[in-house]
Amino acid sequence: MVLKRAAIRFFSIACFCMALIQSPALARDMVSIKGSIVNMRSGPSTRSEILWELKRGYPLQVLKRKGSWLQVRDFENDKGWVAKSLTNRKPHYIVKASVANMRSGPGTRYRIIGKSERYDLLRTRSAKADWVQVERSDGVKGWVAKRLLWGW
Repeated sequence: MVLKRAAIRFFSIACFCMALIQSPALARDMVSIKGSIVNMRSGPSTRSEILWELKRGYPLQVLKRKGSWLQVRDFENDKGWVAKSLTNRKPHYIVKASVANMRSGPGTRYRIIGKSERYDLLRTRSAKADWVQVERSDGVKGWVAKRLLWGW
């Protein structure tokens, strides 16, 4: 009887932990655009309306999968569909603040070595606490406060 209760308790805890791990708020499924320019569409088909174009590296959160298509959302919460084959798992961030200082190290005490503006795409290099080391398309590398960015 005691063993049965322990097994039920263990199973319940395991199920709860699995639900937490799969929660979108805690574990986002992210992709980035692989092609140089990719169409975001209104539905999972090449016949669906083109909503807008996305540049290489643009980060997206996966909401749903349907065949070879992904329903995604961007940092402004706009939703659409992209072909899975045109995405990859290379981490990128987009600047969501109007301006983000790029620093020589992970903290405000480090000197500013550059700036990035809203909508700039940044390649993720590493992370440390609330800071991310990123690289701009011109090769400039620096640390940016994570709260100013969206992606992974």
